[in-house]
Amino acid sequence: METLFSQGESERTLKNAPLAVRMRPDSLDEYVGQQKAVGPDSWLRRAIEHDVLSSVILYGPAGTGKTTLAHIIAKHTRSEFVEVSAVTGTVKDLRREIDDAQRRLMAFDRRTILFIDEIHRFSRSQQDALLHAVENRTVVMIGATTENPYFEVNSALLSRSRIVELDYLTDEDIAVLVRRALADKRGLAGAFTADDEVVSAICRLAAGDARSALTTLELASEVAILRPESDALREAGKAVPILLEDVQTANPRRGLSYDKSGDMHYDIISAFIKSMRGSDPDAAVYWLARMIDAGEDPKFIARRIMIQASEDIGNADPQAFLIAAAAFKSAEVIGYPECRINLAQAAIYNALAPKSNACEAAIDAALADVRTSGQREVPSYLRDRHRPGSEDYGDYLYPHDYPEGWVDQRYLPEGLERGAFWKPAGRGWEQWRYEQAPRNAGSSRGAAGSD
Repeated sequence: METLFSQGESERTLKNAPLAVRMRPDSLDEYVGQQKAVGPDSWLRRAIEHDVLSSVILYGPAGTGKTTLAHIIAKHTRSEFVEVSAVTGTVKDLRREIDDAQRRLMAFDRRTILFIDEIHRFSRSQQDALLHAVENRTVVMIGATTENPYFEVNSALLSRSRIVELDYLTDEDIAVLVRRALADKRGLAGAFTADDEVVSAICRLAAGDARSALTTLELASEVAILRPESDALREAGKAVPILLEDVQTANPRRGLSYDKSGDMHYDIISAFIKSMRGSDPDAAVYWLARMIDAGEDPKFIARRIMIQASEDIGNADPQAFLIAAAAFKSAEVIGYPECRINLAQAAIYNALAPKSNACEAAIDAALADVRTSGQREVPSYLRDRHRPGSEDYGDYLYPHDYPEGWVDQRYLPEGLERGAFWKPAGRGWEQWRYEQAPRNAGSSRGAAGSD
């Protein structure tokens, strides 16, 4: 139970907390954004309002309100609310909280909500320690994670929980939070003002992260108060305006989200590849810039360009693979910052090149046949001749003995015909070469040649 002493201590702690903590909403009515997750008709909102929450995993980027939702639940539930750190917590800590929850349930018929922030940081054994308690509802678990829970959380724990995904906040959502923080007594309490241009700049810099926006606002107010004219304004009881240059000083560069081992990493590389495939050089360069700015390994980027050069361009423009290989070499021997130019050249070349997935389709079709059709024999005249009895193999027709360097001859095993696997896409060099190549007139093998 909270005493007057502990209440006063809590108030002092909150007074000195960062702006983002002081402005944390106390209710769902104050909660901004995430209509899909906690809108009026959502399961989570109804569960919170009626205090019938079952175990849930809140999944979303940083600054989207996962921890805030947990605190709202703590304030509005009749259950005991306890928290275990996924960074410093141990299996022993979990078992202690579970034992306490069991005693609480038996003695007072009082449920326990166990909040675990960054649950993906728990080891498999720590997650396993939760299973029985979650399954029999000794505790109701709220896990929060920025990582995809389908990859980072035990499947058994997932099956006992409901996953609620939170998205990046919109600039409009963040603007509401910024203006609230300027006016609210928990925040800057009207001591500062910010016009629409300044608020918009803070929203752009935040890139969907509410915590980042409020941190930028707090830092900008600290910069603004140092301007010479600010003292006179404060002495006169007037609000100090936060200027655009204050925001730029507080946050000189936009902190776009990028996690080199998380979902954003895969989303951006996927967008990069699909932009090259879609022949959009501007989009390809944009996603490339996002990765470079975040410090992505240039060799990783170059490897993806090499794969795309064969997968989506192939022999429509064979030069694409050579340029991609050169970009990979530059990433190895030059590195950042100069190799950004090599990577950009290769990405733009791939975007502009004619497209064909004939190479990928051909090898995948051939592999499918190899794995499903059983053994197909090598035609005797194509076999190695360095063995006894090879004189009975028949005649191999040596293409260089013929005027065009080609002779009509079956190379495929019986049961397969030309065109079974490789089909030109109708573009670029491979289509031109296909149209120029001699046609196979049939399966006849013509006159004898060299072996």
